[in-house]
Amino acid sequence: MRGNMVKFIKKEKIRHRAGGSKVGLSPGAMVFVGQRKMSAVRVDVIKYAEGAFDEREDVSVKECRDTAKTAGVTWINVNGIHDISLIEALGKCLDLHPLTLEDIVNTSQRPKAEVFPNYIYVVLKMTTFNEARNRIEMEHVSLILGDRFVISFQEDEGDLFDAVRERIRSAKGRIRQMGADYLAYALMDAVVDHYFLTVERIGDRIEDFDDRILADPKPEDLQDIHRFKRDILGLRKAVWPLREEVSTLEKTESALIHPETRVFLRDLYDHTIQIIDMVETFRDILGGMHDTYLSSLSNRMNEVMKVLTIIATIFIPLTFIAGVYGMNFEHMPELQWRWGYPLIWGVMLAVGVGMLCYFKKKKWF
Repeated sequence: MRGNMVKFIKKEKIRHRAGGSKVGLSPGAMVFVGQRKMSAVRVDVIKYAEGAFDEREDVSVKECRDTAKTAGVTWINVNGIHDISLIEALGKCLDLHPLTLEDIVNTSQRPKAEVFPNYIYVVLKMTTFNEARNRIEMEHVSLILGDRFVISFQEDEGDLFDAVRERIRSAKGRIRQMGADYLAYALMDAVVDHYFLTVERIGDRIEDFDDRILADPKPEDLQDIHRFKRDILGLRKAVWPLREEVSTLEKTESALIHPETRVFLRDLYDHTIQIIDMVETFRDILGGMHDTYLSSLSNRMNEVMKVLTIIATIFIPLTFIAGVYGMNFEHMPELQWRWGYPLIWGVMLAVGVGMLCYFKKKKWF
């Protein structure tokens, strides 16, 4: 187990090694840290109010700035964060702090919430469960909540926010009647809801895996246990800061968070606590699963040893009898008996069957 954890730490170091290029640069210097997941960055804009809706794709930075200044709520979604010049230009237009822009392009940034005078910056880790690879995949997501606008930055397109877009398009629920702070809550709630789906998938895999270990443990199962542990560890690192993050938004005195939205943030906080409890439960189960695996192997070994011991015990007296009559003494009366040979076979069979019956009566097998 220790060797696998060392490998995991080494992988984490390799994954964040790109951050070494920031050494010596001034604070706020933008350097993309992560894996490029799409070829070109695309900016989409949704503008809505209670009785109005407009959606545009692949818009320019100038259009984003002009749209954000008009009445209504503006949702600017940036697909791809590797284009430093585009994100820097968008930050200048909307007056974002250089340190915020630095964190947006750093995919290794932990989840957090920072309150600035004119906006609130939120970092999330979006999780999905890859059924084909049987692994948890994470995506770095940043949210900017400003006055009447929300900016979301994602590593790749095709995300978990489609349900929120559909609610805005169809004017379902209260989202078209609320402000930008409720939109930010809805996006965070979509991320948290998928945590439940991810944890549920992991729970199903762990349950099946536990049954398999108890029934027929195999050497490769130990590698699967360590892989599940690494996935849970990564999920834990993403979930635990989320509790503090939501609490910060709920308790902040910023005017960007309206009183009617704080009620929903409290509900979101409860959901994060539930996820944390589930993650910790699965972490404890996986911790005991290693002992279960070793116990199952030990039990199988004990069963094999018990069978071999019974066989050896039965043959001990038979070997003794065969050894006695295998001695080359000349004067052995039994050697001259006509029925000596079948008699010895009968005695040996009787001893063997008698010992088997005795072992069966003692329930030793």
